[in-house]
Amino acid sequence: MKIKFLRTPPSTQFPFTIGAPAMIWQVLFFYLPLAILAISSILQFSEETGIFEGLTFQKIAFFLRPLYLKVILLSFFLALGNAILCLLIAYPLAYFIAFIGKRYKNFFLFLLIVPFWTNFLLHIYAWFFVLEKEGFLNNLLRGIGAISEPLQLLNTPFAIMIMMVYYYLPFMVMPLYSSLEKMDVRLVEASLDLGASWGQTLRRVMLPVTKRGLMAGFFLVYIPSFGEFAIPEFMGGDKLMFVGTVISNYILGDETGSLGAAFTLVASLFLLASAALLYWLIDRLIPGRRHG
Repeated sequence: MKIKFLRTPPSTQFPFTIGAPAMIWQVLFFYLPLAILAISSILQFSEETGIFEGLTFQKIAFFLRPLYLKVILLSFFLALGNAILCLLIAYPLAYFIAFIGKRYKNFFLFLLIVPFWTNFLLHIYAWFFVLEKEGFLNNLLRGIGAISEPLQLLNTPFAIMIMMVYYYLPFMVMPLYSSLEKMDVRLVEASLDLGASWGQTLRRVMLPVTKRGLMAGFFLVYIPSFGEFAIPEFMGGDKLMFVGTVISNYILGDETGSLGAAFTLVASLFLLASAALLYWLIDRLIPGRRHG
């Protein structure tokens, strides 16, 4: 007597049912607003009657001028610099937590995450006390004799970058830590025993193995940094204009919402193109993991 087993259990649709509310939420509150934003940037209405007149690309062309292209490039360099600095700091930090921290690794991860338990504005005000003219950093530098007069650190690109790295660093550390924790540390030991330097071991062993975590962390930092608004606004003192600042000024204006939508579309297209280019460059620079 043969017993027939059902290859497909009757509850195969259950995981989809659980995930359906999240998918609906994402469509309603992300994709739909994004589509409305893109459509509103090319619609033309009469200024007198408010009647729909047709489609136009004048609002998009308005933001292809050098002034706004400079704003986009500033945001690009801010995001790229932040991602690179976070990577340079996060990789040794993640390595330390994964392989040297041992039984204290959970405690180190707790210290990394605990700042997110407090309000974001408190972080900014804390850095005010560190960077102001009579703050901790200036007093420290004067105390050791490095400077005679306090430096202007607030409302500068330096203050913006310091705050950006501080805030986004955990987004880089966590994916790298996850990749490093899964890596067999004996690969590193074998590479060093066979005569490879630390630089060669990093390039040919560690980076290929942790490539996925590195790329995930890089774009988790790069993409939101490109449109960052609060940090440049508070730490830069309105001296430099970035994408997030321009978008907020237009979107919150009385009659400039459609212009804000058009600039958002232009900046988003640049962000997608730059992210694709960076993905290609990282993929070419870091060889994939060899199997077999």
